[in-house]
Amino acid sequence: MEQPVLLKVSGLTKSFGAVQALRGAEFELRASEIHALAGENGAGKSTLMNIVDGILKPDSGEIRLDGKPVVIPSPRAAQDMGIGFVHQEIALCPDISVSENIFMSVTNSSRSRLMNYRDLDRRAAKIIARLGDIDPTTLVGDLSISQQQLVEIAKALTLDCRILIFDEPTAALTERESDRLFEIIHSLAADGIGIIYISHRMAEIFEHCDRVTVMRDGRYIRTLAIAETSPEEVVASMVGRVLDSLYPDKLREDQRSSEAVLEVEGLSEARDFKDVSFRLMKGEILGFGGLIGAGRSEIVKGLCRLEGEVTGEVRLNGKPLSLTHYADSIAAGIVYLSEDRKGDGLFLDLPIAANISALAIERVSTGLGLVSERRERGQAEELGRRLALKCGNVADPVSTLSGGNQQKVAIAKMLSIGPKVIILDEPTRGVDVGAKAEIHRILRELALSGVGILVISSELPELIGLCDRVLVVREGRIAGEVSGDEMTEENIMVLASLTDGHRRAA
Repeated sequence: MEQPVLLKVSGLTKSFGAVQALRGAEFELRASEIHALAGENGAGKSTLMNIVDGILKPDSGEIRLDGKPVVIPSPRAAQDMGIGFVHQEIALCPDISVSENIFMSVTNSSRSRLMNYRDLDRRAAKIIARLGDIDPTTLVGDLSISQQQLVEIAKALTLDCRILIFDEPTAALTERESDRLFEIIHSLAADGIGIIYISHRMAEIFEHCDRVTVMRDGRYIRTLAIAETSPEEVVASMVGRVLDSLYPDKLREDQRSSEAVLEVEGLSEARDFKDVSFRLMKGEILGFGGLIGAGRSEIVKGLCRLEGEVTGEVRLNGKPLSLTHYADSIAAGIVYLSEDRKGDGLFLDLPIAANISALAIERVSTGLGLVSERRERGQAEELGRRLALKCGNVADPVSTLSGGNQQKVAIAKMLSIGPKVIILDEPTRGVDVGAKAEIHRILRELALSGVGILVISSELPELIGLCDRVLVVREGRIAGEVSGDEMTEENIMVLASLTDGHRRAA
């Protein structure tokens, strides 16, 4: 029996100055349905959902709840109408506890002068336990990105919602945390709640959703039943063309070099990793796999001297390096792109050109030490062309760009110093499928040009499709290496998850 329609959007338009973000958008959500909203970055998905959540006001069009036309003037009004939104961008207060963040709307509306923190912590612990093991008294600023995302989700679960919107909720979650989240999503749908699920991950959409609506360039394209379509058909609808391959060709056997760009021996840090040794060969893309928390990011941050008291030897093109600070790493030509590009990788409110020159201001400065706008603009335009950056003007703020183009700006910033080695942590997180293919192409071209490329990724298909070899990290050590036909999800997960005792027994 077909469920009743909870939400119906018709003919929604929205412009930001000369940019038309929505052009007659359509969407329908039924009770007990998990409905995916798909499209490339810039397709209008977030704008549409921000209108449904009352964050933005449409220029024209109609929203109906339970068949009745409504105006949603604010997020609070949306909440009162039974609409909840788990945003991709984490919006928590870092200096207060997990429980205070979860119940912020409750505490703000409370008339009591005193807060019963013991009761607040107890209630928060009950909610957060459904998602993960987090102490509700912990300050949010002390949590990992993955744990902060779980707190964002927990906030939404406290609301009495009939419609719940999830925007890329698993982008920063471990596989186990994602599994728990999907269990909750399915139980909410079984209780009659309508779920809108925004994701670039086709595997999640096809495993968990009932229907998918595709948007492109602010327009409604089509709605498909998951049981009657395929990932290839959805992707083709998203990009307006058939993507021949998400991954560029790997190195052939005759292209493999015996020359190492980067050699690491006995890299150790007291808390997070010990005795890490590996070689990055000329022309190859080397992957770092493993579970979140295994020490992958800590190893490369230690290598670059971004954190920790690190010992061990690092050689670049055969020459030993003396590294004390990240500035030494940059000077040597080794740069790191954080997994949190908006928090650590970019200055969102600054112009594109200023972001690109940030690592090497001296390259665009005059003899008097002042930045030359002409040089800075020329550098940004040249690197932008090289990376096929889509922007109006390099003087525009980075915040005006889509996720994929923001990531290209972050890569351009690395390229501005003429790097010898680029380390990228989750390079395509939150990036749509078309931009992913472009970034993969860029990384392969950089590798073939002689730049050493090391990629950390939690997406096993990306590691397998992009990398020539994968080193698997477990408990702060290199657990093993896979390449060629041995590079399978099963082999990577076995190395990532088994303890040393289990491996000896096997």
